[in-house]
Amino acid sequence: MSNFQKFLIVVFTIIGLDLLTKELAVRLFSEKDFTVIPNFFDFTLVWNKGAAFGVLANAPDWVRKLILIFASSIAAIATIVYAYAKQNKLSKIEFYSLALIAGGALGNLYDRIFLGQVRDFIDWHIFQYHWPAFNLADASITVGIFLFALNELYLKNRKKSV
Repeated sequence: MSNFQKFLIVVFTIIGLDLLTKELAVRLFSEKDFTVIPNFFDFTLVWNKGAAFGVLANAPDWVRKLILIFASSIAAIATIVYAYAKQNKLSKIEFYSLALIAGGALGNLYDRIFLGQVRDFIDWHIFQYHWPAFNLADASITVGIFLFALNELYLKNRKKSV
């Protein structure tokens, strides 16, 4: 199996898990939130029309959709093309972090294209101070970016100095 085939397996696994968990959230949390840890962690369905932190949520529909669908598409395509072109030159951490980013971008892109908004449902908070709700796609993108940056800023330099 080629490196790129492994990459695609991770991408489609992320997409599948993201869409499955979002669908479960809609079915289970549309009527009522579910508290996992009081004053800290809940499942709460939020329909996010905007980007991260609700950016562009109040923009006209056609502007918001155009910008967000275009940006998500470019992010996914650029990540996939880069991973394909560099598949034999990337470290495992780089390769799989790119797969997490692409899978997350495509999971949210699905929602933006077919639903016009993204289904968020993971709600971390300390009492009334809430982090914006997010989903598995958002978490995948965040972890992927963190791992890629960690590798670029720390691990690559460490390998060179050894």
